[in-house]
Amino acid sequence: MTKHETEIVADEKAPTIEIIREFDAAPERIFRAHVDSELYAQWVGPRSVSTRIIRWDARTGGEWAFANDRDGEELASFFGSFHEVRPNERIVWTFTYEGQPDGVALETLTFEELERGRTRLKVLSVVQDFETRDAMLASGMDVGVNEGFDKLDDLLAKES
Repeated sequence: MTKHETEIVADEKAPTIEIIREFDAAPERIFRAHVDSELYAQWVGPRSVSTRIIRWDARTGGEWAFANDRDGEELASFFGSFHEVRPNERIVWTFTYEGQPDGVALETLTFEELERGRTRLKVLSVVQDFETRDAMLASGMDVGVNEGFDKLDDLLAKES
């Protein structure tokens, strides 16, 4: 399996973060890893934490919540709503860190089919202002994103 790099781009003119990553799996598999709570819990976030799903209703109009734990202690929790779930193509959801409840991100995930059964995942996060965006970038989110996607690669390889 190819090791793909994750691109994290902060727009200079808008309070956004775009994450772009390719996977050696079809869009259906990448999409399923985002909407199936058992799969999502296995790969999201850094390797040093486990993810505990609290609520998960992956449909248009549904809601979700999860927490990251280490050694039985909750470190952080997140929640949001599924605004649109279009199978194998697109997810639009809100994403809120419980420690910053006013800092809601609106995220659009697109699953682009590539040659040879591969997928390009694009995640566009829009936040309220540059300060919020810059705090997200400074929080170490890149570690969670990169390690999470590496764990997703491992999960996909096991399922092959």
